[in-house]
Amino acid sequence: MKQPKGLYLLFFTELWERFSYYGMRGLLILYLTKSVIEGGLGFSDQNGGLIYGLYTGFVYLTPIIGGWLADNYIGQRRSIAIGAFIMTIGQFCLFFSSAEQISLFYLGLIFLIIGNGFFKPNITTLVGKLYAPDDKRRQNAFYIFYMGINIGAFFSPLICGTLAENTFATKAMDGSIERYAFQYGFLAAGIGMVIGQILYNMLGKKYLGDIGIVADGKKEKVIVNNKVEKEPLTKIEKDRLTVILIMVLFATFFWAGFEQAGSSMNLYADRYIDREVLGWTIPTSWLQSVNPVFIILLTPFFTMFWPLLNRKGKEPNDIVKMGFALILLGLGFCLMVGAGIQRGGDFVDSSIKANLLWLVGAYLLHTTGELCLSPIGLSLVTKLAPLRLASMMMGIWFLSSVIANFLSGYLVKYFAALGAMKIFGIIALFVICCGIVLLLLSKKIVYKMHGIK
Repeated sequence: MKQPKGLYLLFFTELWERFSYYGMRGLLILYLTKSVIEGGLGFSDQNGGLIYGLYTGFVYLTPIIGGWLADNYIGQRRSIAIGAFIMTIGQFCLFFSSAEQISLFYLGLIFLIIGNGFFKPNITTLVGKLYAPDDKRRQNAFYIFYMGINIGAFFSPLICGTLAENTFATKAMDGSIERYAFQYGFLAAGIGMVIGQILYNMLGKKYLGDIGIVADGKKEKVIVNNKVEKEPLTKIEKDRLTVILIMVLFATFFWAGFEQAGSSMNLYADRYIDREVLGWTIPTSWLQSVNPVFIILLTPFFTMFWPLLNRKGKEPNDIVKMGFALILLGLGFCLMVGAGIQRGGDFVDSSIKANLLWLVGAYLLHTTGELCLSPIGLSLVTKLAPLRLASMMMGIWFLSSVIANFLSGYLVKYFAALGAMKIFGIIALFVICCGIVLLLLSKKIVYKMHGIK
């Protein structure tokens, strides 16, 4: 089905922003926990994980504020430009940071958090605005948009990780310790932001027209007793908002497990997975590209699979798909438990490594779950939310990632004490149970959507 050209402009804008985000995120836990002589900041796993969790959590908290400002005052288009500019400053602050200039590191994180609040909910809302509420192209549009996210996420660890871990790496004076040049990875991430914004600002008027320029909250107002007031929410609108909040709750459980990819699973891969292939050791940060490459490979399958089931009258509703997502996530963590069993447990010699296929298999199941939840959730929010609350509700959807990322960093605290097998096993059991509960509640939730499909 032919899509509007504006979708592809937003596709490439988001692609470069996600290149920037995931390039930086793939290095962050390593930059925090590597020793100063290795080019890192020298934090312990516990403190490094805490900072990682706080950063990635707040990145998804500020979109609520940025969405509200866009809905009521500045519009989505202007918000995206403001957010991108602030994030670019943040990436260049990280480029100039070091253990001796750690204040620039913290300043960079703050700028990235603020900028993302303006950018993230509004570009997603713009995608939904390209379509009428009953346009059948909408869900596939979000799959296409989601592929843009993951193309950026695929290339960023390869480029940023190579710059940080290989190209500019030098030896310490005694020749025994490799020193990473993390700053060059952050520089590449900053350049990605610049490229995306050049495209967006040059082509926005041509391909997006006037969409998102005027804040929707200014449009939907009525006069009551000579005062300007917003129209009250109807019963149906309130029910649909309730559905969004239920979706956010279960999405939180999903992302809490999924985001282990950047923290505990990243550390596990660095320390306990055999990354040697044909005599060459895969850089740890490169493994962050496994999930995006699966997204790119599987997305065309999903865009054909759901319509095929629909034509046969067998397509599950969107809430059931989210239930399947949680179960698939749990099965992925079962594979990580298998990696621990192969090693003989968590507290054995660290030189004993698990097979790389355990990790790749976990990523495959996690990615399949992600495609059953994330694009579908984004599409549903744009359909369920009243127009005047669209960006703010998209920000609330991203609230699920706030708690998830806090937990992602927090669980690193127990990585050494409890052992990875126990952590992965608990996550697996919990999210599978959540998936089963969501499947049981799906009919009641769909009823409250009042015909939205």
